[in-house]
Amino acid sequence: MEDAVVIEAEIIPTNSKFKQQAIIVRDIILTPAILASLLVVVFISSTLVVIFVDFSPEIEYELIDFDKTSARGFAQDLVDLGHEDWKGRMSGTAEELAAAQYVEGKLAELGYQTELNQYQVPMHRINGEPSLKICTTGISITGQGACSAADLGSSEYEFSHRIDYVIQGFSGEANFRFQDNAEIVHLGNGSDDGLWQSAAGKIGYIVSGGSVGSNTEIMIKAIENDLSSIIRVNKDRGCGTIEGDDCVPIFKGTGFDDMVAANGGSAPTQMAFIAMSKDAGEILEQEVINGSKRLEMVIDVTNDEKLTINVPCGTMVGKSEEVVIIGGHHDTVYNGPGAIDDTSGSASVLEMATQMSKIFEQNGQPERTVRFCTWGGEEEGLWGSKAYVEDNQAYLAENLRLYVNLDMNHVDIDYTTRGNSVTLFTNNKIDLQHITDITAQYEKANPVMADRYDIRLALYAGEKGEPDGMPYNSDHGPFVYDLGTKEDGRAVVCYGSGSSEYHTYLDDMSRFNEESLGLSITIYGTYVNYLAYSINT
Repeated sequence: MEDAVVIEAEIIPTNSKFKQQAIIVRDIILTPAILASLLVVVFISSTLVVIFVDFSPEIEYELIDFDKTSARGFAQDLVDLGHEDWKGRMSGTAEELAAAQYVEGKLAELGYQTELNQYQVPMHRINGEPSLKICTTGISITGQGACSAADLGSSEYEFSHRIDYVIQGFSGEANFRFQDNAEIVHLGNGSDDGLWQSAAGKIGYIVSGGSVGSNTEIMIKAIENDLSSIIRVNKDRGCGTIEGDDCVPIFKGTGFDDMVAANGGSAPTQMAFIAMSKDAGEILEQEVINGSKRLEMVIDVTNDEKLTINVPCGTMVGKSEEVVIIGGHHDTVYNGPGAIDDTSGSASVLEMATQMSKIFEQNGQPERTVRFCTWGGEEEGLWGSKAYVEDNQAYLAENLRLYVNLDMNHVDIDYTTRGNSVTLFTNNKIDLQHITDITAQYEKANPVMADRYDIRLALYAGEKGEPDGMPYNSDHGPFVYDLGTKEDGRAVVCYGSGSSEYHTYLDDMSRFNEESLGLSITIYGTYVNYLAYSINT
């Protein structure tokens, strides 16, 4: 197909005496061959029709720089702030606060006006190291009961926290001791309502992959059937790709509002929820569910209070209040370093802020305000971005030009066998056209990267919840759908193929591929630069 020219159109009344109208054509694609055959002025039914064609030259964007060493340094610094034992920066903890303060400090060093916003939001708190053991009963000498410390001939097997099992988001607490001889009911894949009903007052054991899929659905089922706790076993995700032939347990959250609604208005504080690996689950099946051994399950979690989460921001004030916001989340799951999810995104925010600070210093005050933020509370329900949007709703509804979200905008270091794709998507056709043009310019300027990585572009302009709508699964969601206006907010988002280790204890810097961050940082940063100084776009 020949090169096409996209032109726009609307009917504009001009001189009523001569019944003239000017027509500016919109959303019609005309090839040069078609344009050559058009008359500039034509008469239709005695009406003078003038076709105006915009032959403005193609935009030459200024590709921003990217320093992969700097980006990796930001990521390593954030990972180093993780929990001493569990490695994560779970929201509401000292580790998450330290990450937010680090981000704010770096933005201040770069010359941005900074603020550390803090919000009280629903958040579960893990109070101590959990315990999950099985015991072979022996002979009780002291009368303390089977599997007591004085039991003759008993033996214990302890599952390894973070490797064999992890606590799920908004789990309650559990205190099942060997002496309680707690019963476990195998729920299969969760599709049989009769099995759920038979598990009332007992621990439910569910294998992933059934019709009851999400943690929220599982927790609601458990509440409805009055289960005492839930064990979910991973037998379908990442099997053999992370750790030998095993399927490593993954952290997932539970929809807090849905869970509370199902529980009559409060969180089920006495219902623990853990996920186990395939190998650990099969040991539990063989030795306890199908055998005679006993289970000890002690989970010390508080899930019915509000904790403080943090949202650091750095702002370069423009000549107008219209604002472009760039964000990623600095919190991680509690059970792993979160190098990919989403330290990669937070490091990208800081690297883009670094490059843009040089441009601001060189070119002066931008036309639009540009703001860099990172969010706490993403893993448990997008709490940070939701709270920020709610707190600034009137301003954002009036002035938000674009939100840029960087969440696992990363390709695994082993990109040749694990996938090399990065997806850039938006809910606006104009933004898509700019991103498409910038991507083409980037690929031309960086042929090695263009050959190495598969950059995919997509438009999701449908309604919320529809297949062609923006997903509400990361921090762009509130900026698109929660502004309180009739029209959705505009956003561009980047997801990379990430890393199979995400949400596990193995999401560490050994999987980190700083080079891959340059795709989204350069393309989206170039667009941010363009918007910063092009107020009419």
